[in-house]
Amino acid sequence: MDPNVQRALNDKLYDKRKLGALELERVIRELVAAKDYEKVEAVLDQLCNDYAYAVHQPHARNGGLIGLAAAAIALGSELAKYLVVIVPPVLACFTDQDARVRYYACEAMYNIAKVAKGEILIYFNHIFDALCKLGADSELSVKNGAELLDRLIKDIVSESAATYVSVLEQPPGYGDDKDGHEEHADLPTAFSLKRFIPLLKDRIFALNPFTRTFLVGWIVLLDSIPDLELVTYLPEFLSGLLRFLSDPNRDVHTATQGCLDKFLSEIRRIARVKKGIAESRKSKGDGKRKREESVDSGSGRLAPEEGDEVDSETANDEEGHDDDDDDASSDDDWIPGQDVQINYKAILEILTATLDSPLGTSPSRHLTNHQRPLISDVEEDGLLESLRWIVEFLDICPEEVLPFTPKILAHLLPAMASGVESIRQAAGRVNKSLMDYVVSLSDEAELGTTVPPSRIPAPPPGDRQDGNASTRVSLSSSRELEIRSPTPAQGRPSARTPTPALTAPPQPQADLDYAAAVNSLTLLFLNDHEATRVAALTWLIMLHRKAPRKVLAFNDGTFPALLKTLSDPAEAVVTKDLQLLSQISRNSEDDYFSNFMVNLLQLFSTDRKLLETRGNLIIRQLCTSLSPERIYRTLADCIEKEEDVEFASIMVQNLNNNLITAPELAELRKRLRNLETKDGQTFFVALFRSWCYNAVATFSLCLLAQAYEQAYNLLQIFAELEMTVNILIQIDKLVQLIESPVFTYLRLQLLEPEKYPHLYKCLYGLLMLLPQSSAFAALKNRLNSVSSIGYLHIAPRSNATTPSASSFDRPNRLKGREDGIIRWNELLEKFRSVQERARRLQRPGGDLDDGSSSLAVSDLRIGDGAADSRAPKEAPARGPPVPVKDTPAPTPKRSGLGRQFGRLGGAVAGRGKRAQQ
Repeated sequence: MDPNVQRALNDKLYDKRKLGALELERVIRELVAAKDYEKVEAVLDQLCNDYAYAVHQPHARNGGLIGLAAAAIALGSELAKYLVVIVPPVLACFTDQDARVRYYACEAMYNIAKVAKGEILIYFNHIFDALCKLGADSELSVKNGAELLDRLIKDIVSESAATYVSVLEQPPGYGDDKDGHEEHADLPTAFSLKRFIPLLKDRIFALNPFTRTFLVGWIVLLDSIPDLELVTYLPEFLSGLLRFLSDPNRDVHTATQGCLDKFLSEIRRIARVKKGIAESRKSKGDGKRKREESVDSGSGRLAPEEGDEVDSETANDEEGHDDDDDDASSDDDWIPGQDVQINYKAILEILTATLDSPLGTSPSRHLTNHQRPLISDVEEDGLLESLRWIVEFLDICPEEVLPFTPKILAHLLPAMASGVESIRQAAGRVNKSLMDYVVSLSDEAELGTTVPPSRIPAPPPGDRQDGNASTRVSLSSSRELEIRSPTPAQGRPSARTPTPALTAPPQPQADLDYAAAVNSLTLLFLNDHEATRVAALTWLIMLHRKAPRKVLAFNDGTFPALLKTLSDPAEAVVTKDLQLLSQISRNSEDDYFSNFMVNLLQLFSTDRKLLETRGNLIIRQLCTSLSPERIYRTLADCIEKEEDVEFASIMVQNLNNNLITAPELAELRKRLRNLETKDGQTFFVALFRSWCYNAVATFSLCLLAQAYEQAYNLLQIFAELEMTVNILIQIDKLVQLIESPVFTYLRLQLLEPEKYPHLYKCLYGLLMLLPQSSAFAALKNRLNSVSSIGYLHIAPRSNATTPSASSFDRPNRLKGREDGIIRWNELLEKFRSVQERARRLQRPGGDLDDGSSSLAVSDLRIGDGAADSRAPKEAPARGPPVPVKDTPAPTPKRSGLGRQFGRLGGAVAGRGKRAQQ
C-alpha cells in the first residue's frame, strides 16, 4: 500500500482512517479493473498481517478493519474469491478486549456481508457464534452494532439460505441455463443446517437472557423457511428450549412459548398431511381394485366372443394407462410437509426426561421442604409444557407414545398429587388420555385373538355364586391359550373375528412393556400421597384386566407389595388394592388363590393392628369381588392348620362376626341354614373344624346352621372350659346378635318347642353361663315371653307317650343329616381336642385374649371370692362400671358393652360376697 494510506489507516482519529480507507478502495478498484489480482492479494495480506492482527495496537486494528471493509466494497463481484482472506481477521477482532475494536468489527462485517450477500453464508456458523456472544456484551454500542449485523444476516438467510450455491461451487453455465438447477440439484448450498445444528445444540444451554432471546429469534426464523425443515432437528435443541420457559425474564418466556407453539402446530400439520395422503392412497388403491374386479367380471361375460375379448383387452390397457396417469399426477402433486421426517421417539425421550424433574417428584419423601418452593418456581412451566406435548402426541401419534408408557407413568402419577393446581390438572389430562388409548388397544387385541370383550373386564358368570373353582380355571386357561396362540384362533368362524380387524393398527400394542409398567407402578406404592397410590392401583387393575397373563408373569415381585399395601392408612387405597388382588385371584388357579389366603393370614398374624382396624373391611371387600364361599372354605382350611392358637381364635372370631352380620354374606348364611343338602353339609363341616379354635364362634355357627342339638352338646363341653373374661364378652355379644334381625328366624322358632326342643336348652344354657348383667336380663326377658309355651312342652316329659311323640320328628330330621357326611360325634371330639390344646398352650393364670377386647379387671373368674375385696359393701351390683375396649367386629349395640360388663363385674363381685356370707 501507499505510505500515505498506511499512515492514515494507523491514525488514532476515525476521520483520517476513513479517508485512508476511501483511498484504498479507489486503488483496489483500479487493480481489479486492470485484473492485477496478485497486487490485490498483496494488499489484503498487508491489511491482515500488519493491521487487523496487530493485537497490541488498537488503532492499527481499527484501521485494518475499515481497510478490509473498503477492500470488500471495491472487489464487488470478485469478493467471493477473497472472503477466505478477509473474513477470518474480522472474526478475530470480535473477541478483542477493546470495546471500540469489537464495535468496528461489527461495522466491518456488516459492510462485507452487504456486498457478499449469499456468499457470506459459508461463514454463517462463525458469524452466528460471534453474534451469540456479542448480543450479551456489556458495552451498549457493541450490542447495538451486533444487533444491526444480526438483522442483515437474518435477511440474507431468509432470502438465500435454502437455495443459494456459492460461486466457488457452481459449474460453468450454472446461472445461464434455467434447467441447469435441476441437473445440479445435488450441489451443496452455502448454508448448511446440518453443520449449524451442532453449534445450536451447544449454545442452547446458555443462561444469559439476551443470548436466549437471540437463540429463540434465530430458531423461529429458521423454522419459518419452508425448505429448511428445522423441525426435523427439533430433538437436538428441544431440551434447552424447555429450560428457557423457566427463565425469570418474561420476554424470554413469552418468545420461547410462542416458538414451542409453532413447532407443535407444525408437527400437527405434518401428521395431518401424512395421514391424509395415506388415506388418499388407500382409497385410490381400493378404487383401482374395484375397477379391476369389475373389468374382470365384464371380460368373463364377454369371453365367448373373440371380438369382444380384443375390445376388453384394449379397454384394460387404456384403463391401466389411466391409472398410471393418475398415479403420476398424484406423485406430482407435492404437498408441503409430506416428506418431512419427525423423530417422535427422540422428542418423547426429552419430554419424559423433563417429567423426571424435582417438581414431578415433589410430593415424594425424597425432597426436603426448603427445596420445594424453589423447584416449583423453576420447573413448573417446563413440566406443564411437557405434559401438554404428551397430550398432543397421544392425539397425533399415540403408537409412538406407547413404548414410553412405563417412564411416563413413573413421573406422571406423582405429578397428579402436586401442590400446583395447574400441574395436577395437566397430569390428570395426560393420565386420562393415556389410559383411554391403552384401553382401546385392549379392545383391538381381544378382537384380534377372538376373545370376547366381556370376558376380561367381567368375572365369569358363576364366580360369585358358585364355590367350585374348576369352571373359573378352565375359562382362565382357555383365555390364556387363545391369547398365546392367535394363529389357530384365526382359523375359527369369521363371525367372531372379522377379517378387517386383523390389520396394521393392533401392531403397536406389542411395544407396551408390561414388565416395566408393572414395576414402575409398584414403586409408586411408596409415594406419600394417596392420589398417586390410588392412580397406580387403578392402572394395575386396568392392565391386568387387559392382559392378565402378561401381568401375572411378573407378579412375583408385585404380590408382596400388594399385600403390604393392605396396611395403607388410606381406605381408598386398600379398596383398590383388594379389587386388584380379587381380580388376580379370579383369573388364576386355585394354587395361587390358596397362596394368597395363606399370605393374607400371615400378614394378619404379624400385623395385629391391621387385623383390628382393617380386617373386616378386607374380608368384606374380598367377599364382594370373589365367591364368599370360596374365601371362607380356603381360610377355614388354612386356619385349621394354624399353630398359633391365640391368633386362630381371633381370626375365627372376626370371620364369624362377618359371617353373621355382613350384608355381603347373606347368601352364605342362607346356604348354612340348609344342612339337608350335601353342599351345605360339606361347607358346615369345613367351617366347624376351624371354628373349634373359638368356643363361642363354634356355638354361634351351630345356631346359624340350626344345628341346635349340636349346639347343646357344645354347651355341655363349655362346662369343662375355663370361663375367661374374653369368653363372657363374646357370649354377651352373641346375646345381642340373637336380638338382632339376623336371628329373627331363631326367635320365631321359640314358638315351636316341640319341633326345636334343643333350642330352649341352648338359650337357657347361655343364660346359666352369663352373670346377672344386662345381657342376662335381655335373654331372660326373651325366654320369659315364651316360657308358657316351653312349659307346655317340658311338663309332660314324665309321661311315657310324649317323649316318643317328641322324638318322632327329631330322629327323622337328624336321620337326613346322618345320611350325609356330617359326623357329629367326630366334630364334638374335634372341638374338645382343640379346646384342650388351647388350654394347655394358655399362659398360666392368664386369659386367651383376642387382642381386640379386654377388661380392666384381670383374671376374672365366675365364683371367684377374691373379687369381693374390690366390690362396694352397700350396693355390690351398682358398683362403678368396668371399662371395656370394644372389638372392631361389626356387632349391634357396640357402645353398650362397657356398660353391660360394668354391671357384670359388679354382679360377680356381689356373688362373691354372698358366697362369703
